[in-house]
Amino acid sequence: MTQHTPQPEDVFAWIDGAERVREQAGLVRTLRPRPASSPLLDLASNDYLGLSRHPETVRGACEAAERWGAGATGSRLVTGTTELHAELERELAAFAGFESALVLSSGYAANLAAVTALSGRGTLVVSDAGNHASIVDGCRLSRAEVAVTPHGDPETARKTLTGHEGRALLVSDSVFSVDGDAAPLAAYYAACRAEGAALVVDDAHGLGVLGEGGRGALHAAGLAGAPGVVATMTLSKSLGSQGGAVLGPAKVIRHLVNTARAFIFDTGLAPAAAGAALAGLRLLRREPERAARVREVAAELYERLTASGLTAARPDAAVVSVRAPSASAALRWAADCREAGLSVGCFRPPSVPDGISRLRLTARADLTGEEISRAVGTVLATAPAGATER
Repeated sequence: MTQHTPQPEDVFAWIDGAERVREQAGLVRTLRPRPASSPLLDLASNDYLGLSRHPETVRGACEAAERWGAGATGSRLVTGTTELHAELERELAAFAGFESALVLSSGYAANLAAVTALSGRGTLVVSDAGNHASIVDGCRLSRAEVAVTPHGDPETARKTLTGHEGRALLVSDSVFSVDGDAAPLAAYYAACRAEGAALVVDDAHGLGVLGEGGRGALHAAGLAGAPGVVATMTLSKSLGSQGGAVLGPAKVIRHLVNTARAFIFDTGLAPAAAGAALAGLRLLRREPERAARVREVAAELYERLTASGLTAARPDAAVVSVRAPSASAALRWAADCREAGLSVGCFRPPSVPDGISRLRLTARADLTGEEISRAVGTVLATAPAGATER
């Protein structure tokens, strides 16, 4: 049988079929450029503390760019490390309660760096089923034996670790981005200590929201700086900037500098982003009440929405997840909210592996009472048939 060889003009013809499948399933994603100033009430971004446009954060970015230039100019090991990067790493580690920190270009890169550099062939990596895609990809690239355990199940994680000879680590989000629920960090840590494993926690959604003054979920659990614990995080949520970081013992950070490909071969974080993150961190340290306020807003959104009959996951941090009857209903619901002046997130498969589509609302510390009422009213007014329990 002669195998068909695609002609140059149709080597991407297979994409047409893939697009049709996405369209039929209601899973087409599109880019929607936003203007610099939008009339929409924003409950879709991850700007939990409202710092992305705060004058101090913006000034930190501008001053850093003026002093250090627009770009880092190279990888961190060549010319991409400035005194500003080192200053940010020192203050971030001290704030979150760790010995040392390493700043990377994104939270995604931070997870790739931590998981791959701390594992490898012969290592067992136990990963919570609800983990972020960056952790999943880190596991895939690690060349380790990977075991995915049920979401939030420390006993199964412990049993999976039992009997493994060699290095092992348990990897989990601190707060899961889909439903906004918190991981059982204390139980995960106990399992790791019992079985001689390291614990790696992605605290992207915990920093700035949980713990004393927003010091993070690990700080709240009493695990910041604990033996065998490494944290990753992003600078693009509560700190209102961009970039990521790995925090842990100094020897772990030195190991990443020498072995983590996501760090070694990537251009350093732009000075403007480092300057903005440092300004946001200092602002949070000076105004710790912002962390408590974002939790209060999330709780109020949840209580008012569920009291009106919607099904939502109780938020442990800033994310409020509201279930939709179907993927197409979720997409229409989010579009109707937008038309009514409210921007919300819309999670559909494959972003939600359980197959349950959702609206994703993110609380912000700077929301007023009137804005909260407006958001709740809009979500309820646009709710599709089948979204409410009564």
